[in-house]
Amino acid sequence: MKKDELIEQLMALVDSLRQEKESLTKQVESLTGQLAAVTGELSSLRRLLEGKAEQEVQLRKARKAIKALSGSRSERQAPPVAEKDDEGASPVEEREPSRKTNNGAKRKPHYEVETKVVDVYPDDPSFDKSTARELAHRDVVRYELIPMRFMRVIYRVHKYSQGDTVLEGKAPDAPFLNSNYDGSFIAGLAHLRYMYSMPVERIVKYFNENGFDMEKATAHGLLAKTETLFDGLYKSLREAVKTDRYIAADETYHNVLLRDGGGRGIKRGYIWSTVAMNHGLAYFHYHDGARRSEIFLDFIKGYKGTFQSDGYVTYRTAEGWYDRIGCFQHVKRKFLDCGDDPDAKVIVRLINHIYHLDNKHRIGVDGWTERQHGRWRKERCVPVMEVIRKKLDRLAADKSILPKSDKHEAVHYMIGEWGALMGILDRGDFKLDNNTIERLNRYVSLSRRNSLFFGSHKGAERGAMFYSLVCSCRLCGVNFFKYISDVINKAANLPPNAPLSKYRELLPDRWAKGH
Repeated sequence: MKKDELIEQLMALVDSLRQEKESLTKQVESLTGQLAAVTGELSSLRRLLEGKAEQEVQLRKARKAIKALSGSRSERQAPPVAEKDDEGASPVEEREPSRKTNNGAKRKPHYEVETKVVDVYPDDPSFDKSTARELAHRDVVRYELIPMRFMRVIYRVHKYSQGDTVLEGKAPDAPFLNSNYDGSFIAGLAHLRYMYSMPVERIVKYFNENGFDMEKATAHGLLAKTETLFDGLYKSLREAVKTDRYIAADETYHNVLLRDGGGRGIKRGYIWSTVAMNHGLAYFHYHDGARRSEIFLDFIKGYKGTFQSDGYVTYRTAEGWYDRIGCFQHVKRKFLDCGDDPDAKVIVRLINHIYHLDNKHRIGVDGWTERQHGRWRKERCVPVMEVIRKKLDRLAADKSILPKSDKHEAVHYMIGEWGALMGILDRGDFKLDNNTIERLNRYVSLSRRNSLFFGSHKGAERGAMFYSLVCSCRLCGVNFFKYISDVINKAANLPPNAPLSKYRELLPDRWAKGH
């Protein structure tokens, strides 16, 4: 082959390769454009799905709120009344329920109430008790309700001269100087206001209806003076709670009416609550309604025991001070919020199984000890937690779970709380959840529904003090009315600078031992 022909062939081959390269470059550019378009569509679709997930979360919350509202007794609609025909009869006649008999069941005798015996004799005109001979008698019991009774007690203090000495009687002391109200009266106010969540205005109306004319300002004044009198008791309660080696904490809210610049506004104020699980004492505190971390940290500073709470960041901030354990119910609720998701249902069933296993034994029942219960938890409950962890890790790695979905939040919340949850199973006496304190927070919730708001920050602080005593009495099995009636007089007799140790003896746990 000649040299020129070889060069021409090589040049033709180069041109052919150049054309193929250009064609491939165009194809690559076209595919790159298509890929970019698909990537954009995928990003847009993902943003759309995330937005839809957020809408579903909002709709689910709205449905839950509507369901709770419709389930409230105060919001239920009365059933329609059946229209009557021309003759005055309803189209559907309802039978009058037959009067049920006791069917031989044993009646409760109620020996605890005051008993009065009234003799009932024959009312026949010919009856003469002096000549008649009694054959037998039978007792017919009726329970009567006497509305709230008020007593105006006059202590007539007599003064005598005996020789060179003047003797005079001494009336019982009142809790407050120049006050006519006994401790039992103030205890009744506090009992209705903070135990049964009646607004002061309603209490005063109730008093008036039962024969005692009282002004609303007077009732508020008595409660305010009691708060001042109980200042040492409240401070002693704060310190006593922190001496327990195992405490639990939570926070709730109550609306507060504020007056600023002549106007009025309602603010959501937070109340911090703490329970000493072994002492049976509760401490609520309020600081201008704030939920700032420094309020809690100032209270808990120096505590070295075990602290149970949810995963709120403020509680996690001080984990270096105490050993924090978590709450299975908070975790479970997040998975329940996922609705019918099959993975969430599995985790809920596994958490329920942990409760089932843990409730098979009770410390102190049939000789079951704390140490035995701790071993039981490690043998039976810890393996269930290992199964849960494997499933959580698989779900956490699943890229199809949208970041802002309920499922994503539930999975990562439980993973973040894992160490605190496992800490519950280290001992036999730790509660699986924080329900003890959440049940006590319902006293604030009831007040929130009935009273709507506290009248000021000062009123909220007073409420926190009284709720502390109410819940402490409940935990110790103490009658709150009897407790306040007794303690208010004892606190009034203590000197102004009495040490907190004196007040410590008046707290419900120790007061109960003496009564």
